[in-house]
Amino acid sequence: MTTSGVLVVGEARVTVLGVRHHGPGSARAVRAELERLRPDAILIEGPPEADPLVRLAPGLDPPVALLAHVPGAPSRAAFWPFAGFSPEWQAILYGVSAGVPVRFCDLPAAHTLAEDPRGDEDQPPDARPADPIGTLAAAAGYDDPERWWEDVVEHRPGPTAEAPAHGPAPWFEVIAEAMAAVREGHVPDEREARREAYMRRTVRAALKQGHTRVAVVCGAWHVPALAGPPPSAAADNALLRGLPKVKVELTWVPWTYGRLASWSGYGAGVTSPGWYHHLFTVPDHPVERWLAEAAGVLRDEGLAVSSAHVIESVRLAESLAALRGRPLAGLSEVTEAARAVLCEGDDLAVELIQRRLVVGDRLGHVPDGVPMVPLQRDLRDQQRRLRLRPEALDRELDLDLRKPLDLERSHLLHRLRLLEVGWGTPGQARGKGTFRETWTLRWRPEHDLALIEHAALGTTVAAAATRRAADRAGGGSAALAELTALVEHCLLADLPDALPAVLAALSARAALDTDVTHLMAALPAMVRAHRYGDVRGTPAEGLAVIVRSMLDRIRIGLPVAVTGLDDDAAADLLKHIDAVHAAVALLTEHAEHMDQVDQVEQAELAEHAQLAERPEGARSEVGRPEGGQGEAGRPEGGRERERWLATLRGLSDRQDLHGLIEGRLTRILLDCGELDDAGDRMSRAMSRGQAPARAASWVEGFLSGGGLLLVHDPRLLSLVDGWLTGLSGDQFTDVLPLLRRTFGAFAAPERRSIGERLRSAGRERDRDDAHDLDDRRAAGAVATVLSIIGRTPARTPARTPARTTEGER
Repeated sequence: MTTSGVLVVGEARVTVLGVRHHGPGSARAVRAELERLRPDAILIEGPPEADPLVRLAPGLDPPVALLAHVPGAPSRAAFWPFAGFSPEWQAILYGVSAGVPVRFCDLPAAHTLAEDPRGDEDQPPDARPADPIGTLAAAAGYDDPERWWEDVVEHRPGPTAEAPAHGPAPWFEVIAEAMAAVREGHVPDEREARREAYMRRTVRAALKQGHTRVAVVCGAWHVPALAGPPPSAAADNALLRGLPKVKVELTWVPWTYGRLASWSGYGAGVTSPGWYHHLFTVPDHPVERWLAEAAGVLRDEGLAVSSAHVIESVRLAESLAALRGRPLAGLSEVTEAARAVLCEGDDLAVELIQRRLVVGDRLGHVPDGVPMVPLQRDLRDQQRRLRLRPEALDRELDLDLRKPLDLERSHLLHRLRLLEVGWGTPGQARGKGTFRETWTLRWRPEHDLALIEHAALGTTVAAAATRRAADRAGGGSAALAELTALVEHCLLADLPDALPAVLAALSARAALDTDVTHLMAALPAMVRAHRYGDVRGTPAEGLAVIVRSMLDRIRIGLPVAVTGLDDDAAADLLKHIDAVHAAVALLTEHAEHMDQVDQVEQAELAEHAQLAERPEGARSEVGRPEGGQGEAGRPEGGRERERWLATLRGLSDRQDLHGLIEGRLTRILLDCGELDDAGDRMSRAMSRGQAPARAASWVEGFLSGGGLLLVHDPRLLSLVDGWLTGLSGDQFTDVLPLLRRTFGAFAAPERRSIGERLRSAGRERDRDDAHDLDDRRAAGAVATVLSIIGRTPARTPARTPARTTEGER
């Protein structure tokens, strides 16, 4: 077996350049070696179906990736990422610029995706049974393979395109020799054997086409299999015969340095793509420039970093490299220098440099000329029109839905969420207004795969989201809560064409679902959707009918649902009761708002009608009507509130309720002004005839709405205080967990106010007790105590009573 990495076949010469994927030193060396060799054909490790896409490479902005997927089954997909410092990428750019044919020579994606139905997204194309870099590093006495590779390859100046070596590049020979030693005795598994057999087949095809100077760029591990004496063509063909095959499609997609990093799950990735990008793009003074950029990152965050800090950090990094015998300060040295000098030991500042520079936030770009499915192209057009540029880092976006541009942005982001494209993650809007939304945007490469997956649903984002919503509703297996959430999504995404199908499915499911807790869980989303129809200007016909129907079923089923509950079931049902109560309140607000709108509209219509009946030129004041109920059905919110509170009032009078439920219902009715005997109810609930545990549950339910009621109602506070002080030691221990959970949920100011109320009440009782003290009767006890402690009692003037009673005589 040859160890030079060169295979001579007759007059033809095949040079195998073993590289490390995504290595800046390897990339520079490959470019320089290609300039020296002037090959007439270049073969690169990768899927051969991508050969037609090579010509597009000069127009791309890396990092980018080749995406291969099976039409109709996008979960079966694979990515081949390339960065600007990838040796394969530099070989592609050289071949296209020099007019040299460039082909991929790895096993076709049609076979690899057929073999693994789960896809190959997170599996590197260069999977191998051993770690050759780690083996060589250990042989050289290194405990870190990354550091060994940096010292041997990445930090060595070596040849460049401007100053190529005269003669074969020595390190390609060294790499070939080292890999031959590592692979000695190695028997490849079936997958690896097939990959290398196909690579040899591609080399034979290139030689058969008349190429005499063939350059092969592949992972260093494969050099001995390609440069050594090859097996017969028949043997390779036998390995490749009968492989499963599927139809695949390929395209270029943007990639990120975050996904290129090995921690992201990409097995052939590197730990520091940002650092390698720096080494590749800054050949002179890389350490000085790196630490200057790190200082700039810290300054952008408001941290004070001077030029003197940068100078001292450079000196420290170079000193560390000299002490460790390294040719150039590596990532570990510059990181330690930045930590000690620039960051002054602050780990958060070091993490900032790690995220911004070591990994990097670079996102590649693919121009419009690259093949895309119509759905991808429509999204790109909308991103450009709405001025929403995809970025690799998190970006906060505040939207004011009263503005047309922001409203369209909101519609787009919600439509993408229906298509499972999580470009935007909704957050908690600032303020109480329903016209604001907050999003966190971050583009990930897999979003393109999701768009491809849903490409069959429509050619535009709106059409695809509409079809997706209708399909989810029409499947027949969607739960009630899922359907109500889908209605809300359709309104948020402005998909009126999807609403009829979704509402029909929701109505059918609500009519058949007999579990009242399912209805209670689904109602809040329906009420929110009903309100969105007004805030966003989206029609939501039919929602009011469904909401009223669901509320009727809840009112009918709730008396049965509250029977025989244990503690956990009661707590769970209480959450549903609170959610429905809040939804009814929102529905009431909506109805009152619409009534006001109706009154204004009717007044304006009446005014116009009266003016039309008057002679021309007549001028007089026209009064507005005082009443007005609006359209039929709109005042229903107020009536629904009355019916809901009547249901709760009926439940609160039952004797078989769980204490938690009874206490909460009492509080709700009290806050709504429906009770005037809350104190009597609390007194009965905490009487001596009740078990302490049930009384504690009642208090927990009653106070779950907040503790301010105890601050402003001295009678209720006195009842709770009297009940607590009347408990025995064992009883208090039993109810203590419930009490801690109840009072621990109060805000700190509420707890403080309750404590102050209790303290002031205690002082008043002490003063009252002091006024009731009989000095004459206490004098004897005082004298006795003073004698015990050795003090002489002061003489107390005798009190002469105004009159002497018969008993005193």
